[in-house]
Amino acid sequence: MDKRVANADAAIAKLRDGATILMGGFGLCGIPENLIAAVRRKGTKSLTVISNNAGVDDFGIGLLLQTRQVKKMISTYVGENKLFEQLVLKGELEVELNPQGTLAERIRAGGAGIPAFFTPTGYGTMVAEKKEIREFDGRKYVLERGLRGDFAFIKAWRGDRWGNLIYRKTARNFNPVMATAADCVIAEVEELVELGELDPNSIHTPGIFVDAIFSGEHYEKRIERRTVRKRT
Repeated sequence: MDKRVANADAAIAKLRDGATILMGGFGLCGIPENLIAAVRRKGTKSLTVISNNAGVDDFGIGLLLQTRQVKKMISTYVGENKLFEQLVLKGELEVELNPQGTLAERIRAGGAGIPAFFTPTGYGTMVAEKKEIREFDGRKYVLERGLRGDFAFIKAWRGDRWGNLIYRKTARNFNPVMATAADCVIAEVEELVELGELDPNSIHTPGIFVDAIFSGEHYEKRIERRTVRKRT
């Protein structure tokens, strides 16, 4: 039951070229910084990455785009990354864009063992091209497939050696649902605590979903867009 590993490099020892990775985070909040850095060091290529965002040019998933380690991105909002745009326009990166709620539900469905579902979101747009359309109660719906990954990289605030996790505020975002939808779930935490220190009623991801956990280091926690009131 002790799921602790020494560090991010040890955690991704089994990661191979061509893997599909779910990466938690929303913008730059709650992203697995240590695991992304470890993947860059390892040099694993031809990756499919499922994430709400694609990071920025020099941080987050953007670091893996710099080294051309990502083959395909399945995302929602990617507008903060100029390199991402350049790679897509050059045909060097595949992209599958999803409405944000649809991406969340596709991952939730994958974690729940639901292969597909119908949603009205995206009907009549490019999102629905080449997808099955059905009508229910006079409204058209688009068939969307559930999503799963070979790995899920999760960032949490606190965790114990059994893999129980607590997220902090906005960093909760996509992390909990992604922790249910992969064959191997790796969690990096800011604080690794002893058993019994986490309130059982406050645990967001039970340890049953987590395969490996380690204490992360040197978190930058960048702010994607700093918006403050001008001084008078």
